[in-house]
Amino acid sequence: MRYGFQQEQTFRLAMTPELRQAITILQYSSVDLMSYLHEQANENPIIDLAEIDMSIERINTGEEYSPRKNDNPVDLLDFVSNPADNLYRHLKAQLGMVRGLSRLQQMIGMFLIGNLNEKGYLELDVNTAAGILDVPTDEVENILALIQGFEPAGIAARSLEECLLLQLRYTGNDDVYLEEIVRHHMVNLSCNRIQKIADALGIDIHMVQQMTDQIRKLNPCPGAAFAPYERQHHIADISVEKFKNDYIVTVNDITVPHVGINPFYQSMLRKPAMEEEKRFLREKMNTALWLIHSLEQRRLTLMRVAQAIVDRQREFFEHGVYHLKSMTQKEIAEITGLHESTISRAVSNKYMQTPRGLFELKYFFTSALGSKDGDATSSESAKMRIKQIIDGEEKQKPFSDQAITELMAKEGVELSRRTVAKYREELGYLSSARRKVY
Repeated sequence: MRYGFQQEQTFRLAMTPELRQAITILQYSSVDLMSYLHEQANENPIIDLAEIDMSIERINTGEEYSPRKNDNPVDLLDFVSNPADNLYRHLKAQLGMVRGLSRLQQMIGMFLIGNLNEKGYLELDVNTAAGILDVPTDEVENILALIQGFEPAGIAARSLEECLLLQLRYTGNDDVYLEEIVRHHMVNLSCNRIQKIADALGIDIHMVQQMTDQIRKLNPCPGAAFAPYERQHHIADISVEKFKNDYIVTVNDITVPHVGINPFYQSMLRKPAMEEEKRFLREKMNTALWLIHSLEQRRLTLMRVAQAIVDRQREFFEHGVYHLKSMTQKEIAEITGLHESTISRAVSNKYMQTPRGLFELKYFFTSALGSKDGDATSSESAKMRIKQIIDGEEKQKPFSDQAITELMAKEGVELSRRTVAKYREELGYLSSARRKVY
């Protein structure tokens, strides 16, 4: 056995902080990128952010947008309204307008209002409430009946049936058959067993159909309109505009601050200073320059990917969703010469403003479905065709999933019945038995 030294040359990709930063920046949306750049500017004095001037005066005078540093620019999200009202305040205001209530009755009313859930239902039993407040149960019942007369109709109910009955009474409809359906036939109603309800009530099926249609128009969650919710605001990262016979792709930079080098600290590097201070400034300068480089790389990558998507999906932009082609990230990677993981990061959380509306970039990547003529059909266009079939069907004779499968096959799109059922559910349509109208 011989021992010795041998030199070998190998290639290995090292994940440096700079490379990690470039990858992170690429997958950021415009809104996330804004937050990230502000964080970097707070940590690095070399970085100078110049915001876009979006003042109303400048827009009205028709002047071009220009970067301005110290003008307190307007944030586009500042114009999004924030609801100040909620269910508790809404009902409290109505309780305050009721004259003649004693302090005890007001206290009971406030207690009951405070125990409504986000859907507007009373979450505790009346006897329990009376025990907690140490008041007679009848007193609580009276105040609850008062609150149930407030708007929105159906509020403070203790069950779905009571909620719907309150709404029927609010509209002045006291039909005994309507109440009978709500009280005893909700399961049959939810399953669209109209004939079974008609047999139980001994009335005409068409009459039952009209009553069930009326019940379905009622609101099962009257408090939901006041429930807080997280709003989703999407700002387009890419714009596509048609010019003559071409589609022009641009990356939207208007929402992202321009990153520059602070001239004060830049001049300090040229002046005599302590070596430690210069080392600190040089380190921060290198970080800022790499950030600028990463932003430019992000812009160029988004441009290449977006242009490839538009070229591939040109028929969609010309004729609509029924002409959306199947497309994978691997195909776009081959067209652009980029790695598939880069494509995945580039399309993540990005939106494209087009002449046909705002779309997430991932929307254009759809799986291929087989067809008789050998052409690939996208799953998204198949969904839209299913939607069109269901919307145009006779409500008395709705298409079953099997019937839709056969119709699609005649048009050259081969889908299994299970796939049709899956797409139908994703579109929010009920089964044919539950869609049937008598």
